[in-house]
Amino acid sequence: MDGDRPGLLERLPEVRRHKLDIRGYYRMAEAGILTRDDRVELIEGEIVDMVPIGSPHSAAVNGLIAVLASAVQGRATVTAQSPLRLSDASEPRPDFMLLKPRADVYRSAHPTPADVLLLVEVAQSSLAYDRQVKLPLYARHKVPEVWIVNLGEDVVEVYREPKDEAYLATTLAARGDMLEPAALPGLRIAVTEVIG
Repeated sequence: MDGDRPGLLERLPEVRRHKLDIRGYYRMAEAGILTRDDRVELIEGEIVDMVPIGSPHSAAVNGLIAVLASAVQGRATVTAQSPLRLSDASEPRPDFMLLKPRADVYRSAHPTPADVLLLVEVAQSSLAYDRQVKLPLYARHKVPEVWIVNLGEDVVEVYREPKDEAYLATTLAARGDMLEPAALPGLRIAVTEVIG
């Protein structure tokens, strides 16, 4: 299927399509249809291929882990490229999250929006997808704070105060600026530590 054009079925919205839910998504993994090597996420009932991770992307995620893992010890759980259960139809895999501490370290269930202190997406070739698909989805499910590390423009886009499918408070942080997650006052990170 050509990824640059809308699918043929999208031309006829009255044609019934069957969306996938979380149970079906996990059954596909159990049956071996989806494997560990498949970089996919469930978005609005559809399996979406994730963009391959380049070196700058990996470096930004590794930078976040290095800077924040010790800084939040006891205040938050650090996770990278792990699932976030938004609903029965959506389970994206954000690049990085700071989560509320939980005794089981999320062994019994994936985190939900109520567990998120900060969610970060690192974007270069995925910028349009992160802004136009994932950001409205996070807002709809009340993820309190999202950062998009925009590697192409050397800035961090900060989104807070979710309402409907948007964030009411947005700011840009550039080199020389400091970032401070709203849920973790006093935790300050230089933009250069994230962007490199």
